[in-house]
Amino acid sequence: MEWRCSICGYIYDPNLGDPDGDVRPGTYFEYLPLDWICPECGAGKEVFEMIDEDFEDEEFVPRHLL
Repeated sequence: MEWRCSICGYIYDPNLGDPDGDVRPGTYFEYLPLDWICPECGAGKEVFEMIDEDFEDEEFVPRHLL
């Protein structure tokens, strides 16, 4: 299951992890460190939203552009 930052649109994919943030591939979002931040904009985990695999949102607009 992927998670999207509602600020910048960065997608966290647990299959890839976050090598630059010392998060190994296979790390589920729920198990990221509490102080993990979006590698693109620096936002905290609380602004990430789970992406519904059955609903394709092609028109994502970052929160700061709303």
